[in-house]
Amino acid sequence: MINEQEFSPWKVKLSILFTIGIAFIIWEGNRFLLFTLRSYFDWFNKPIRKITVLVLAVSFYTIPISALLLVIWYEIFNEGKVNWNTITTTTLIIMICVLFITHIYETVFLVREAETEKLKKEQLERARAEAALEALKNQIDPHFIFNSLNTLSHLIEKDPAKARQFNDNLADVYRYILQNKARELVLLHEEMLFLNDYFSLLKIRFEQAVQLQVNIDAALFEQYLIPPISLQILVENAIKHNEFSDAIPLVITIDMQNDELIIHNQVRKKILRKASSRIGLHNLGERYKLTTSKEISVMESGSDFMVSLPVLKIA
Repeated sequence: MINEQEFSPWKVKLSILFTIGIAFIIWEGNRFLLFTLRSYFDWFNKPIRKITVLVLAVSFYTIPISALLLVIWYEIFNEGKVNWNTITTTTLIIMICVLFITHIYETVFLVREAETEKLKKEQLERARAEAALEALKNQIDPHFIFNSLNTLSHLIEKDPAKARQFNDNLADVYRYILQNKARELVLLHEEMLFLNDYFSLLKIRFEQAVQLQVNIDAALFEQYLIPPISLQILVENAIKHNEFSDAIPLVITIDMQNDELIIHNQVRKKILRKASSRIGLHNLGERYKLTTSKEISVMESGSDFMVSLPVLKIA
């Protein structure tokens, strides 16, 4: 377009400034279109429509504006002698450049938007998980209180002295629940101490009819973490669903195999007035998934009931 032999130095400089102005107008106009269309069309939900509208909008803006400004350039700097072949070629080059830059621009935006959406989704999922975990934790208190008050009511009528002892021990047990229910994990040592305190409540009521056998080296208790109030739920579940007596006691055993606690008891099903909702096991399973990303395993047969709880080893 610029013939340096016919153009004076100043004319060359002004001509170049004019073409820079063309580039600026094309750039800003397309930039405005991109930001305007971005609020109306979503890459994720309607990508084909977004691409179609974007290409059409860019084309309908860039081609006529480029041709018009180039014609003006010829009017100012070439005495109105328009070379339409040059205008066509130049407009085509401008259009290709605009589409290329638009592609890069939108790709960068899309990557950033995808990262932002991913982050928002992760934050939302975490918030949901935390809310769900908090709701599950809050279910522990009413469930435990209900069973404890039933037991205390039974003892008050049967043996007031034991009822007083039960009440004192219950305070210690409930203190642990209040202190640890907000925590996601506790040392296995703490959980075992709590289980012993809880089992002492059961011994007050049932005496030799219930027995607990822990077949784990005490040294391992300091090496593992577990969601709080997990073992108590399983012991409570065994008491609720099985028949037992001094002659035929309910024996609950706890072993460890391959970083899993195995809680086992023989099945002698109790006839319940109302079918079990299994809310305790469901609650425990959901808390485990939310807290440790691991799942508990429940195995039941006609004679045995066994639950495997994954525990987290301290690195």
